[in-house]
Amino acid sequence: MKTRKLGNSNLEVSALGLGCMRMSFGDTPTDKQEMIDLLHQSVERGITFFDTAEVYGPFTNELLVG
Repeated sequence: MKTRKLGNSNLEVSALGLGCMRMSFGDTPTDKQEMIDLLHQSVERGITFFDTAEVYGPFTNELLVG
């Protein structure tokens, strides 16, 4: 997996990221275990950049992503 520097920091993240909005927020219900499995599979494939925000509910995404 290619990596890139995140902004002006020295933090290296994967060039490909995973959007996490629908994992715990929105009009489409999601299965928690399926989302955990997806996160594990993403890390196994080299993804280290996960896009989430506190607006996606009462910190439910942060709890799910870790």
